[in-house]
Amino acid sequence: MTAVQLAERIVDVAGKPIFLTEAGTGPPVVLLHGGGPGASGLSNYSRNVDALAAHFRVIVPDMPGYGRSVKGVERDDPFGYLADMMRGLVDELGIGTAHFVGNSYGGAAALRLALDTPDRIGKLVLMGPGGIGTTRSLPSAGLKSLLSYYGGDGPSRDKLATFIRRYLVYDGASVPDELIDLRYRASIDPEVVANPPLRRPSGLRSLWRMDLSRDRRLRHLMTPTLILWGRDDKVNRPAGGPMLLNLLPNAQLVMTARTGHWVQWERAELFNRLAIDFLDGER
Repeated sequence: MTAVQLAERIVDVAGKPIFLTEAGTGPPVVLLHGGGPGASGLSNYSRNVDALAAHFRVIVPDMPGYGRSVKGVERDDPFGYLADMMRGLVDELGIGTAHFVGNSYGGAAALRLALDTPDRIGKLVLMGPGGIGTTRSLPSAGLKSLLSYYGGDGPSRDKLATFIRRYLVYDGASVPDELIDLRYRASIDPEVVANPPLRRPSGLRSLWRMDLSRDRRLRHLMTPTLILWGRDDKVNRPAGGPMLLNLLPNAQLVMTARTGHWVQWERAELFNRLAIDFLDGER
């Protein structure tokens, strides 16, 4: 999947195992993956680690509920829980400040971490982050597909292929069968099936907590932020891009045509160039 030398390990965070992969040297950059069924850190960023590791110390965890990390996520405040666990991870690694890159679910976790402890974040790169305008309209078709994966007759490869090829990316034919197979095997881990990490919010309080666009702290968050959003995103609506741009005082927005929810994978060359430029300099 990558050409650079990778180091794998498990780190104990608050008594819970978090699996991570590392590559490269330099300023630390933490890559947080999305919340789709069978997701993991390295599979979500397979087209980015090599390029980023030429400039940074790249840290790619499996977030709680996914991959080889602890299963289960706090239901009342999932983004807060994920932010706490990722902050605990960089604590355990002895890192004071890091850049955070987050896609979808991981973008919401990175943004919440910045809101709670802005001094721990250097810069943010957010790709179609969750939690932006989530209580202002009905769920998108892609989000409905994602949230229903473990419901009904349970998970299946066909359901996963439909979600990924119809909703996650713009060009479904670009997704190889091997990636579908990899994610399907991960999605049917018995621990995950018993306790899926991403479910419909359990109540109004949880729903409002997951709508980060209503957090008044956004207008005061001075963290330099690059927002990337596919104009054809069917999971988190593209209108979230301008909304977040107008809320954050130190942000810039790039929207790309013929791109769905997985900007870092679908437009890898462009993403790598923009992310490196933004994180490595003042531009």
